[in-house]
Amino acid sequence: MRNTKQAAGRALALCHALLAEAGEVSGRRVAAYALSAYQALSPDARELFFDSLVTDFAPDPKEVDGAAARYRAEASSANLIRLQAAVEPPRQELFRRANMALGGTAVLLEMRRELLNTLAAHPERAGIDADLIHLFRSWFNRGFLVLQRIDWRTPAVILERLIQYEAVHEIQGWRDLRRRLEGDRRCYAFFHPVLPDEPLVFIEVALTRGLSAAVQPLLDPDSPIGDATQATCAIFYSITNCQEGLKGVSFGNFLIKQVVDDLGRELPRLTTFATLSPIPGFCQWLLQKEHARIRSRELDAMLTAVRKGRLPDVGAAPPGLRNEIARHCVEYLLRARRKGAPLDSVARFHLANGARLERLNWMGDPSKQGIRRSLGLMVNYVYRPDDLERNHEAYARRGKIVAAPRFGRPR
Repeated sequence: MRNTKQAAGRALALCHALLAEAGEVSGRRVAAYALSAYQALSPDARELFFDSLVTDFAPDPKEVDGAAARYRAEASSANLIRLQAAVEPPRQELFRRANMALGGTAVLLEMRRELLNTLAAHPERAGIDADLIHLFRSWFNRGFLVLQRIDWRTPAVILERLIQYEAVHEIQGWRDLRRRLEGDRRCYAFFHPVLPDEPLVFIEVALTRGLSAAVQPLLDPDSPIGDATQATCAIFYSITNCQEGLKGVSFGNFLIKQVVDDLGRELPRLTTFATLSPIPGFCQWLLQKEHARIRSRELDAMLTAVRKGRLPDVGAAPPGLRNEIARHCVEYLLRARRKGAPLDSVARFHLANGARLERLNWMGDPSKQGIRRSLGLMVNYVYRPDDLERNHEAYARRGKIVAAPRFGRPR
């Protein structure tokens, strides 16, 4: 325990020294020492480090009260600036200065990733998180991001990252990845100049002739390679945020819209831009006790099997059960809400971007994961460039979900 406290104390002393440092060159050196000391801390020492960030690097209440009183007495620009300076935690300046060190951004991202895992047990650390995300939203502003197309000629270190980070449809090794980068496929990623080998978010696209209803043909490494110049549809079948430390900093909306623009210029035959999306919360929602009275015994038996880790043969469901499942899924996507927003996380993302619900696809994903999260159902969201702004405004202002007239009749 003594060594733990000593290690945390050394790292914190360097942080205080960094805040006191006036020179830029010496400041970068101290920043490097401070980050190295932090990285060397044991898990227990990092707990002490985070606790000290809460107490020792917070705003001074007396300074805040004094600045607030002066601003109330005279609401001048000078007093407002003094108040803003007083309420800004010293932590923010500490993080800014730490970022001057070579590799500082990556260390701070990892720091926030670790911090997020502690917030449930230590809600008092929310201020540290707020300071980090405030800075990250500026540092990772869209204006700093670079869009790159990923193909088989991309450096191996980045290709390895795709395999590592893919969160929607696992990439089964190099052969699988290569098929996803062939001529009738596209993969795009956002990068930041200080993290050139680390994708922040990437999207995978299949170029097809017609709206895709099932994901397995798109993932099949043995599927024939189509002619991209003859494609009429761009199907976004996977989008992955790569950096846990950037949770809450949204890139995907910018990525999809820019990819739509780029693909439209490259392949003028494309007329439809759509997703083939999972419905990750459907089974969990349907299993809630309040839905017990509206579930048939057949559906109850199927959900019980899923809850116990077994995989029911959903594909063999009779028409009546199939229609019941689809009916519940439509209810979930159109009406299930939390604090006024759709309960489904994927729906929130695409609808906020201005997409519309287009089609429900029966057995769109018959994999184990697909059955467990949505009984195999998938959904198409369509991005119509001329409608995006109108749909977004309807969703943002009134919570309206735009859906195609025939939505809910599963293919």
